[in-house]
Amino acid sequence: MVKITLEMPQVTKCDIENCGYNMKGSCHAKAITIGDVLSPECDTFLATTGPLEHVTTIAGVGACKVRGCKFNKDYECTGDSIQVGRVGQKIRCLTYTPA
Repeated sequence: MVKITLEMPQVTKCDIENCGYNMKGSCHAKAITIGDVLSPECDTFLATTGPLEHVTTIAGVGACKVRGCKFNKDYECTGDSIQVGRVGQKIRCLTYTPA
């Protein structure tokens, strides 16, 4: 298997306890996708009753589709890191900042 090494902002915190990628406040997806054109929701959220078994990866932000975020450049996040949490009923990027 060929592996690719990319630099991307790290997900430093996730407060969504019922996500399968969350283990003790840390996201373990290889990379997450944030939002659509208008809303910075976490598209990678995976509702489960418990964490995945074999997770060692710390997530990065693979893509950001929120055009109105000051950290979005060509659909890639340019922030140093992000945090994910709940805003009302939505699971969102808490680092989102309007441009």
